[in-house]
Amino acid sequence: MTQTKDQIALELAEAGYIADEGLATALLLTGMLGRPLLLEGEAGVGKTEVAKALARLEKTDLIRLQCYEGLDRSDAIYEWNYQRQLLAIKAREGTGADANSVEEAVFSEKYLLERPLLASIRQVKPPVLLIDEIDRADEEFEAFLLEILSDYQVSIPELGTVTATSIPRVVLTSNGTRELSDALRRRCLYHYVDYPTPDREARILLSRVDGLDAALALQIAELMGKLRKEDLVKVPGVAETIDWAAALLGLGAKDLGANRELVFETLACVLKTREDRARVTKDVTDRLLGKVA
Repeated sequence: MTQTKDQIALELAEAGYIADEGLATALLLTGMLGRPLLLEGEAGVGKTEVAKALARLEKTDLIRLQCYEGLDRSDAIYEWNYQRQLLAIKAREGTGADANSVEEAVFSEKYLLERPLLASIRQVKPPVLLIDEIDRADEEFEAFLLEILSDYQVSIPELGTVTATSIPRVVLTSNGTRELSDALRRRCLYHYVDYPTPDREARILLSRVDGLDAALALQIAELMGKLRKEDLVKVPGVAETIDWAAALLGLGAKDLGANRELVFETLACVLKTREDRARVTKDVTDRLLGKVA
């Protein structure tokens, strides 16, 4: 029986991720169409956690490629174990082996080092392949990536073309630091991950912070929603909300309005720059609390 978006949202919740309707629909379509899913949004909104929850949901491996400036084919797809190859060549010196046989021996599977993209298509059970922060990689790297996402195969000059044993579920994330190529966007389905609504963020807190009261979770989520609208250098994400909720709970907070001093003192959990810490004064905190307490 074909899954519905509501079933996917429920199963994701059971796997530890509270998804909105749009994300559940996007995941439904990626499974149905066999297309990669590109998740775009600000840092800290939970894009990476989608792939982790999907792997838990499908009871399969998560293979992660963390992108960065200068990422190349050898880091992402494969490379040869040069040290072992040199040792093997030295071991054959004086044995009378000809150059062709030595070359065939050292350029074999035994000396091949799989990197995430190659490893993901050689799994017996389809894994979830997370290509994290693709916008950090150079534009040239996208050409290598498209070979995998288009045909799910890798060309290795010394061995030939390696075709996929299984097709992974692919999730790409981007913080929007640079514009991605049209070719990559066309290959993927797309969903923008925004900061959660207070109701959804409260549900996230209840699923991640043991012992947290529902009323306190909603207060924290509402306060975070107001705080994100302030003129901040670094807007706090969901991970910071979880840390803050755990800290407030651990320090005995029951109601934010009755613990204003504690709320202000624990802002180090969510404000991560000197400028933001100076900007959110006690007066600002009281103003924000007045809207949620």
